[in-house]
Amino acid sequence: MIAYILRRLGTAVIVIIGLMLVTFTMLHIISPSPARAVLGIKASPAAIAGFNHEHGFDRPLWRQFVTYMNQTAHLNFGFSYKQNQSVTALFKENAGRSALLSGVSAGLAILIAMPLGIFQAVKRNSFLDYTVTGISFTLYSMPIFFISLVLIDFLAIRHHIFPEFASQSTTTWGVIKDPKSMVLPVATLVVVSVSAYSRYMRSSALDNLAQDYIKVARAKGLTERRVLFRHLVRNSSLPMVTLVGLTIPDLLAGNLVTEQVFNYPGLGLMFFTALGNEDYPILLAYTLLGGILVVLGNLVADVALTLTDPRIRLA
Repeated sequence: MIAYILRRLGTAVIVIIGLMLVTFTMLHIISPSPARAVLGIKASPAAIAGFNHEHGFDRPLWRQFVTYMNQTAHLNFGFSYKQNQSVTALFKENAGRSALLSGVSAGLAILIAMPLGIFQAVKRNSFLDYTVTGISFTLYSMPIFFISLVLIDFLAIRHHIFPEFASQSTTTWGVIKDPKSMVLPVATLVVVSVSAYSRYMRSSALDNLAQDYIKVARAKGLTERRVLFRHLVRNSSLPMVTLVGLTIPDLLAGNLVTEQVFNYPGLGLMFFTALGNEDYPILLAYTLLGGILVVLGNLVADVALTLTDPRIRLA
């Protein structure tokens, strides 16, 4: 197991370096320097040249990338010229709020999707199964920004049940103390995740319902509830372990849109602001975070499945 994890970590480092190289190159091809965005459109050529020389943007691209890699290795992700703060400080300030939004949404989605998928499998080909399936496919096919706007229009603007904006608190604890303002952002991410999770759970439960161990359990006289909760749920949840690990990066992508729509001060909103300001260090750090989450999600999924499934351990 240790050797396997070390191999995966080595591959992960290569993947992340490649991701950084592609992103770094693309950003500098689109706009070689943020001098104009920082100094203003009326900045003189001499001022722009001075800015580029001071911050190293006049050096060859490969030297800039080597410098960036060296800084990243020392956990220095650069300095935001627009916000006049280090990128590390900005991420520490906003990461907690984004993690709270993602964590609560993922937890609720799993708690709803697992029993929903089991229910659909047990009631397969019934009216309720077809209804839930139709709703799941409809919601899953909708863009996340569209679901956000529908919830805002119906529950905030028309009926004034919840605020149309998320909590504007600058601390994670402040967000926790204002749960009403977080209902719509969390609901948006939960709706999308439940639609996907429940389909996988239903498919896995249907496969397990046809297995011999379920027939043997019923033949022994176990109650249907015991068969479902003691045998079916446990074995049907194994694919969910993989799915949850693989969807960890999707939470970051979902936050990107949701935080922008609900004006929630997290990493996603910070990314959009940096995109408009051509704030390279923030864009690169956010992309790096996305790559790390992709690699980490795959690693967590593989290791968790190995630990939970005895068949894989024995193999």
